[in-house]
Amino acid sequence: MLSLHDALPISTVAPGVGTPVPGGLTYREAHVFMEMISQIDAYASLEVAEVNPILDDRNKTAEFAAEIIASSMGKRIL
Repeated sequence: MLSLHDALPISTVAPGVGTPVPGGLTYREAHVFMEMISQIDAYASLEVAEVNPILDDRNKTAEFAAEIIASSMGKRIL
């Protein structure tokens, strides 16, 4: 059986990371992507990389990472 393993570099969305990437996904695009992936039966794992608490502004990036993980498990934001 095939399994889907996804990696979402938070640097494409949120600022509290070691190397921010301009022109990445919007907040909504990232959630829609994760919500769509959660519907795939072969979805097995998610790697969330680049969260840096030292550079995070009031824990916004860490909270976003937690929200993205919830979306990858099927939680809807709208």
